Amino acid sequence: MTFTRRKVLQGAGGIAAAGVLGSAGIRPAHAQQNLPNLPTTMIWSCYDVGAAGYVEASAVADAMGKKYGTRVRLLPSGSSQGRVKPVIQGRASHGWLATELYFAVEGLYEYAAGDVGPQDLRTLMGRVNSLSIAVTKDSGINSIADLKGKPFAYARANTSVNAKIDPILAFAGMTIDDLDLIEFPGYGQTMKALVEGRAVAGGFAPSSSGLRELEASPQGIRWLELDPNDKEGWARVRKAVPFVEPFKETIGAGLSEENGVWMLGYRYPMITVRADAAADEVYAVTKAVVETFDMYKDANKVAPRWDPKLAGKPPMDAALHEGAIRYFKEIGLWQPDYQTWQEGMLARHEGLQQAWNKMLAGDAKLASLGADEVAKIWMPVRAEVISSL
Repeated sequence: MTFTRRKVLQGAGGIAAAGVLGSAGIRPAHAQQNLPNLPTTMIWSCYDVGAAGYVEASAVADAMGKKYGTRVRLLPSGSSQGRVKPVIQGRASHGWLATELYFAVEGLYEYAAGDVGPQDLRTLMGRVNSLSIAVTKDSGINSIADLKGKPFAYARANTSVNAKIDPILAFAGMTIDDLDLIEFPGYGQTMKALVEGRAVAGGFAPSSSGLRELEASPQGIRWLELDPNDKEGWARVRKAVPFVEPFKETIGAGLSEENGVWMLGYRYPMITVRADAAADEVYAVTKAVVETFDMYKDANKVAPRWDPKLAGKPPMDAALHEGAIRYFKEIGLWQPDYQTWQEGMLARHEGLQQAWNKMLAGDAKLASLGADEVAKIWMPVRAEVISSL
């Protein structure tokens, strides 16, 4: 498999083209007249039709079409590779990505294949999302530490969710080995398992519609909290992954404005480009997304979180692009601690890419091996780079 522009990855999942969005009655030149360097046409990869990421990408595209005359074609895909590879290969100008972005820049899972490796990608903005561990009310589980030895619904193939379960467990000094894992083929089945009594806990995004059934069931739902004042716990979380922060969630099953819970905050979707994207163009697109905010902020319940004060700051799964940072500096939203985070992420990206290239140079046969074989060598190398930062 290769994600480079030289060769097209085969078997990475279909890419279905949506209709061109935008305001057909406005001349494309309108975009250039009102916001220099804003492309008149763009292609965005995103999640499948019906997903929150698709709804939000559609709403932003429509708003930009009405205000600037831009035309956006959406490439929806249910496959993480189907969303990432068009950006890497230059077939999509932007990707509306989730945790697959982290896997791509870190060289994890399918990106550990010898002809792939850590990718050089950057973000513009990212909407705050959340995830935590939900338990049944009748389980007697009130904290993450109480999960030890308890039946935990787990979908091994659901790497995006599992990548967030690990740091949540780390908050309490635990690992996945401390749980009694009950494995299921997919995310939906893990939610059903709590309703049916086959497990008492699982890692979920509160907005998942299947959790409403659990909320209404005799078992009920309770969310385990990650206290933002527990500095040691959060230090362990951030050591596990660098793209998370405390976030008080109030939207979703078992939650309300009066009954919010501190969870693992992360970004989904994140507007993503290649690192070599033109800075002036990235600046213009970022500005257009921000200046049309009032036109799409009611697209769904979480769309208000595209407020640039929330969506224009780290942490994210990859460093921000210089063009986006230039715009956020211009409107007074870029803070010194954001820059500190940015510099740390750039060092991490560069360190991992250099280590990968050095590893391949030391053993030419690695370039032709698959992800499982290469990962056995790469993961210790990656861990050494991260520990040195």
